[in-house]
Amino acid sequence: MTPAIFWQLVLGFGAISLVSVGGGIAVLPEMHRLVVEVHGWMDSADFARRFALAQAAPGPNVLVVGLFGWHVGGILGMLTAVLAMTLPTSFMAFGFSRLRARLAGRMWLRIVERGLVPIAVGLIAASGIILAQGTGTGWLPLAVTAASTVFVWRTDYSPLWVLGAGAIVGLAFL
Repeated sequence: MTPAIFWQLVLGFGAISLVSVGGGIAVLPEMHRLVVEVHGWMDSADFARRFALAQAAPGPNVLVVGLFGWHVGGILGMLTAVLAMTLPTSFMAFGFSRLRARLAGRMWLRIVERGLVPIAVGLIAASGIILAQGTGTGWLPLAVTAASTVFVWRTDYSPLWVLGAGAIVGLAFL
């Protein structure tokens, strides 16, 4: 991995981590912009496949950046991307938790916290749109995406059922 790619990963994912209100998935559109549109390290379909693989694995959702980093720079790229995405936001969360403990009960703090909820929901919805765009064209990907969305939204079953069904459909129609 060249030093330039190392710094692109550090600066890109480090900056994204600082605005990850709602978690790593909330900033998936920005990750897509960085990885696909700005640097061209992969296309939208590869991005969506890596995201699906990360969702099937146990652990935090944000670890998908490790797969992006691995694609770009091998093991060092993976470690760089994960650390750049998790360290800044971890320090911010620690500092905010200490500040919040001191300010607990203040009306303005509750207003700010409630105001962040729709922002997080909107960011997560944007992530879904970006992933849906990476599924391809044609009636089958559109039908699978729509059915998956309804299934996850309207049932209490694990989203892993959607991943399994998608894999079976993908194998059947390859």
